[in-house]
Amino acid sequence: MINWLSENWGNILVIAVLLLAVSAVVFFRVRAHRAGRGGCGGCAGCAMKDICHEKHKKN
Repeated sequence: MINWLSENWGNILVIAVLLLAVSAVVFFRVRAHRAGRGGCGGCAGCAMKDICHEKHKKN
């Protein structure tokens, strides 16, 4: 097992960094969505704004 880890430490490191980056992007996108900020730059000219913010209109 230690032999396998020593042979593949570079791959393991790259995969760990990629997983960390993807997790950070997903975390911040979910956080922004929950805060009401869209990912497309604004809702003023968006054709989907009524569907995207439907739950806010009901309140």
